[in-house]
Amino acid sequence: MSAAAQDLSIRQLQYVVAVADTRGFHRAAEKCGVSQPTLSAQVQKLEDVLGVRVFERDRRRVMVTAAGAPIIALARKVLMDVDDLVLAAAKTADPLAGTVRLGVIPTVAPYLLPYVTPGLATRWPKLRLALVEQKTDELLAALRAGTLDAGLLALVDGMDDLATAPVVEDPFVVAVPQGHRLARKKTVSLADLEDEPVYLLGDGHCFRTQALALCARAGAAENDLRATSLATLVQMVSAGNGVTLLPRLAVDVENRRGQLAIRPLAGRVPGRTIVLAWRKTTPLAVGLGELAKAMAETSPKL
Repeated sequence: MSAAAQDLSIRQLQYVVAVADTRGFHRAAEKCGVSQPTLSAQVQKLEDVLGVRVFERDRRRVMVTAAGAPIIALARKVLMDVDDLVLAAAKTADPLAGTVRLGVIPTVAPYLLPYVTPGLATRWPKLRLALVEQKTDELLAALRAGTLDAGLLALVDGMDDLATAPVVEDPFVVAVPQGHRLARKKTVSLADLEDEPVYLLGDGHCFRTQALALCARAGAAENDLRATSLATLVQMVSAGNGVTLLPRLAVDVENRRGQLAIRPLAGRVPGRTIVLAWRKTTPLAVGLGELAKAMAETSPKL
């Protein structure tokens, strides 16, 4: 180990990352629970040891320098590795004892969690799930950054760097107002949707991307309104304006009053695969695999 490396500390790395995140020494000191002079002195010491000016500062703002950007990125990685090291030691005896930070996408959380979480508490009484609801891109970014331990989401392209385990297959269905012409059919084909105004979720929801691709195949036109939730989609369709696609998982909750006619799609039914995902390097890998199996056992059969 070089003399420079010996002069660095984990605390100093935490301080520079906090300054980068908050863009201020005062806010960073509050976040780290230390005085500002202490934090400033340690950041200055790190810069002196490395011979790199990490921050550009004046009275109004703090910016990361071009030379400091890769330092910050490496500091984040080191801190994540340290967290994994500590976690690995703590989880040797029981990988699911303690807190697991679980991200869940909004089109899954209210519909699947009531099925899968009660049994987890019984099977792993020392497990505490810290749940965070996030859209897919935000969830994946948090998972890769180490601020989440696992994610419950629909499988999408670009997840090859993560470990995944299937939880439930969730087919898509067509939801139409009672009295709509498609309500008279037992199943709905893609051709039936041609030229129908279809309500979809807004940007950022992976279900929107999946449904939009299906609409393109059907020649259906997207309605101008982009909803923020499946509940909003249901309310708009039940008012008699257009049709929508829903994941089957959400139907029992969102159509509990029977206000919509729900029809399956004909032929090879499109859908989504709900998975539990985690970093391949996490020390929780074995435990999360068991967690995924338990979720799959208690998920509804769709």
